[in-house]
Amino acid sequence: MVKAQSRLTSQKTISAKNFTFDGNGETISVTVAQAIVKVLENLGVRQAFGVSGGAMATLWAALSNSPLIQVIHCRHEGGAAFAATEAYFASNRPVVVFTTAGPGITNALTGLLAARDEGAKVIHLSACTSAPQRGRWAIQETSNYTLPQEGIFTSGTLFHEATVLESPKQLPQIARRLALGLAGIGGFVAHISIPTGVQSMPSEIPLPYIYPDVKLSVPSNDTILEVAQLLQDGSFAIWVGFGARHAADLILQLAEITGAAVMCSPRGKGIFPESHPQFVGVTGVGGHESVMQYLHDHSPRHILVLGTRLGEPTSFWSEAMIPPEGFIHVDIDPKVPGVAYPMATTYPVIADVEIFVEALLDALPIKLPQILSFPNPETIEIDTVTEDLDLVRPEVLIEAIQRIIVDGSDALVLAESGNSFTWSTHLLRFDQPHRYRVSTGVGSMGHNVTGVVGAALGRGGKAVAIVGDGAMLMNSEVSTAVKYQVPAVWIVLNDARYNMCYQGMSLLGLTGADATIPQADFAAIANGMGAEGIRLERESDLETVLHQAMAISGPVVIDVCIDPMRLAPSKGRNKSLSVQGIKATKEEKQISFPLV
Repeated sequence: MVKAQSRLTSQKTISAKNFTFDGNGETISVTVAQAIVKVLENLGVRQAFGVSGGAMATLWAALSNSPLIQVIHCRHEGGAAFAATEAYFASNRPVVVFTTAGPGITNALTGLLAARDEGAKVIHLSACTSAPQRGRWAIQETSNYTLPQEGIFTSGTLFHEATVLESPKQLPQIARRLALGLAGIGGFVAHISIPTGVQSMPSEIPLPYIYPDVKLSVPSNDTILEVAQLLQDGSFAIWVGFGARHAADLILQLAEITGAAVMCSPRGKGIFPESHPQFVGVTGVGGHESVMQYLHDHSPRHILVLGTRLGEPTSFWSEAMIPPEGFIHVDIDPKVPGVAYPMATTYPVIADVEIFVEALLDALPIKLPQILSFPNPETIEIDTVTEDLDLVRPEVLIEAIQRIIVDGSDALVLAESGNSFTWSTHLLRFDQPHRYRVSTGVGSMGHNVTGVVGAALGRGGKAVAIVGDGAMLMNSEVSTAVKYQVPAVWIVLNDARYNMCYQGMSLLGLTGADATIPQADFAAIANGMGAEGIRLERESDLETVLHQAMAISGPVVIDVCIDPMRLAPSKGRNKSLSVQGIKATKEEKQISFPLV
């Protein structure tokens, strides 16, 4: 039923003894820590983010003395894991997270779970308590007496591959498994924990160095022809997700030769140009009414889903999104098609999106498509910027970010969870892939206030994070950016509250909960840590401040005092909560993605 296509051309195994030579030509044994670092170098790792500790001192020294791996010493393990995740997406190279024992591991878990959910390739290198000390109340003891072993130290829900390296003889097996995991399709998150005493053991074990063929499944010719026929039997739309980011040019070609409308998930922004007349909008959190208008007015028979799981952040599971003849759902993961919409007719195609679309283009007849007029994403009308406003309207801020940062530079833009996510997703427009990053699965606050550091280092250039004050107070890694002079910019929407919660509770008619926080001066905090901090209180200063921030080579924090009463485009999220049992007692007009 399937054939395979390889992205690599050869497979070979090179056995290289794990020792070096001194100036006299004598062999010098290396430690287990140095051997595992050599394995990581051979696997293409060039950056490692983490926090040190006594239990992993030998590992930290080995990483720090690597001639190839840049070691970024962070302020919190969670921030290190989020930074590593975004460094992977910016560089397309596997990245290491290093932590000490005990709380070093547990602090990193949320970021590592996000790495897996996002599809990153990250290797967590940690320390644990040596066997003779286990059960004896060691400092930061890491053993089955103190932590659950299943899931953290074994492969499962959190890690694709996880083990405790108890002996140098395990190194060849671990090296092979890491190589195969990293070469595979999709994300790969591994955990190698090395007891403190084992890290300094000598190792002279030959290590395999593997270049495996990567076999990508391609549907049979019959499947391709059947899909092509389904798409020709009536109108269809294309729903693009993050998993299709490497197929941007092919998807543009497919849309233009068929005349299909295109919509995207929040993580899929920019894969299909948002200025294109066939683009009808973003779905899900922060999405556009134009999508629903298109579905109502044009009623496509099928929707071709490319690389999105259609989960709540993308679809809100709205039945209004189900086309009359169902979905044609293409994904590399066989557990994805048909799960988000179990009631809908779904034709599953398990394949790499890029290879599938290329094969589909060959099967479709060449003809001039019918030119239709589609609704395009709505915008917010902005009144004239005036000098006398003492707070910045979020929509005015985002409009300035569009002109100066999105259109005026090649900077990567990241949006944090909360209202910063909805404002940015709804209003910013991207015409290239790999320019916009949000986290929708885990959706942890703190992901991109720290991820921006990894993104800037991973791409070797400017990265800008649009964040809320609540997330910024969690863990921003500004101090880390100062130490390494990372070209990161934080634009903080400062409204002295968790405003998505504040506004959402109000819209749902729920009272009594307090979502306010004391007003913080993030410019002063940034200046105190050695970064450039700028306080912005007037809309008339927006353009000057943004240009200034983009011209500075080191880290910059722009503290924007925004109007907290401007309703963010999150109505669709509130209606999704309502469907799940949280009933609203009042309704207010709001720009968003209407569903229920």
